[in-house]
Amino acid sequence: MKLRNIAIIAHVDHGKTTLVDKLLAQSGTFRENQRTEERAMDSNDLERERGITILAKATSVEWNDTRINIVDTPGHADFGGEVERILNMVDGAVILVDAAEGPMPQTKFVLGKALKVGLKPIVAINKIDRSDERHKEVLDEIFDLFVALDATEEQLDFPVLYGSGRAGWLASEPDGPQDQGLTPLFEKIIEHVPEPDTANVNEPFKMIGTILEANPFLGRLITGRIQSGTIKPNQAVKVLGRDGNLIENGRITRILAFRGLERVPLDSAQSGDIVAIAGLSKGTVADTFCDPSVTQPLDAQPIDPPTVTMSFIVNDSPLAGTEGDKVTSRMIRDRLMKEAEGNVALEITESPDKDSFFVSGRGELQLAVLIETMRREGFELGISRPRVVMKEGENGEVLEPLEEVVIDVDEEHSGIVVQKMSERKAEMIELRPSGGDRQRLVFHAPTRGLIGYQSELLTDTRGTAIMNRLFHSYAPFKGELPGRTNGVLISSEDGESVAYAMFNLEDRGPMVIDAGVKVYAGMIIGIHSRENDLEVNVLKGKKLTNMRASGKDEAVKLTPPIRMTLDRALSWIQDDELVEVTPKNIRLRKLYLDPHERKRFEKSRKAA
Repeated sequence: MKLRNIAIIAHVDHGKTTLVDKLLAQSGTFRENQRTEERAMDSNDLERERGITILAKATSVEWNDTRINIVDTPGHADFGGEVERILNMVDGAVILVDAAEGPMPQTKFVLGKALKVGLKPIVAINKIDRSDERHKEVLDEIFDLFVALDATEEQLDFPVLYGSGRAGWLASEPDGPQDQGLTPLFEKIIEHVPEPDTANVNEPFKMIGTILEANPFLGRLITGRIQSGTIKPNQAVKVLGRDGNLIENGRITRILAFRGLERVPLDSAQSGDIVAIAGLSKGTVADTFCDPSVTQPLDAQPIDPPTVTMSFIVNDSPLAGTEGDKVTSRMIRDRLMKEAEGNVALEITESPDKDSFFVSGRGELQLAVLIETMRREGFELGISRPRVVMKEGENGEVLEPLEEVVIDVDEEHSGIVVQKMSERKAEMIELRPSGGDRQRLVFHAPTRGLIGYQSELLTDTRGTAIMNRLFHSYAPFKGELPGRTNGVLISSEDGESVAYAMFNLEDRGPMVIDAGVKVYAGMIIGIHSRENDLEVNVLKGKKLTNMRASGKDEAVKLTPPIRMTLDRALSWIQDDELVEVTPKNIRLRKLYLDPHERKRFEKSRKAA
């Protein structure tokens, strides 16, 4: 069969995974009566819960006499490393753009990477059925973006389709016809995307590892595109690192091809095809899998550096080990190293005392997803506040990461957004209407200032603002930023919280825990209404006597506590606080539980 390899790339929520669902259905991959999940490619529990794609995944469909390998990619900037890796697997890309929102930061990021490696994109303007669609302006913005990213004349001559992925149709005109379904897209892929070069089929086998996953029956599965030669089961291969050093020798036990949502074993595969191979125990992402006669590794795409780091600390609270079964530093280390193998955008370093690990990634969301995954696997951890990764400039000056921030907001709330962003040392680059009484504000802001801003932005704009961020560059340090304005309420005793005590403390500030939960000295139980921290006793019950009270005893009614989700807790805590993460609970605590140690730490910090 003829072959085409394409990636579907776009900003988060522009409809990539939904479009892949319809491509699978309309190509006859599913039986007519077959029950399928919505967003079939989002196989991971966290992907389904959050409604985002986290891991790049491959599938394939047959259209007439052509097999089309499709790679579905994440749209969130924090998982951009996944997109960068898969671009050397494909010969073309479908760039999906929302007909109302237009090109967003992640569209710009992935399009820039795609153009750089010479891909010829097909532009699909999706969600044309939205009431606020503005396809003409969006097409102009896409063209301007291509020009700004130095596209070649051939790349600028891109075909454009309009339609609705959810409704399952795309056409060359915005108003249809709709009865052809996705046939125009299939035809454009076959016509516009070049066939993989198979002239090197007689050369030695070479393949670059792109996606790593663990299979309970086959062990490590490495997915990649065969760059040259052919491969068969039981064939001897070796693995070369990016620097050309030998990592291991071995044999391939199984070759799997992607057929719809299934994996099918193959007797052989040749250059140009995307396959997964099993049988090697050490080879990982960005390594070259090749014939024993090959001496030079293939060039891997360079990956952008991480910008945010957190400390993963062995849980040392009084409740450690009561809710999770994986609590030792050795278990945490093994799990983090395993994660770093498959995720090249992560960097992990061990602290000298071996009790904590510095994990660096693209953003808080990427690290929060890792923490949530580990929590569900039974790990207990203490997590520090996210910090940005600083660099040293040529003149010895300190450089910090800047992000391009795009905020879509109702016009009435734009003033407060501009004010809050300027307080965070952001510089406004652009302000323009984005349709429907909304404005698009574009800033260059230090990453430090954006930690914790998402929830504040939603409060300020009554939930109407949409913020998107993307790493821009490193720039000179912009000075100190304002921190959290409120102190915290800290438990002074170990035990179970009592409703009567919490009711009497409500004047001091809102709580973050319920009554009847386990607390310990040094644990944060509420937000103080003033700037300073305050130690309180939440275990104090009502004094009972055998004298009848003259007043009427009423049931205590507590104000519902503020629910701290993992993402919110990570962005809210200060440098001297930790988030304690266990399979059952997310607690907030002080770094030093003992009040005397806290005072000593505070004095030393002020002196410094």
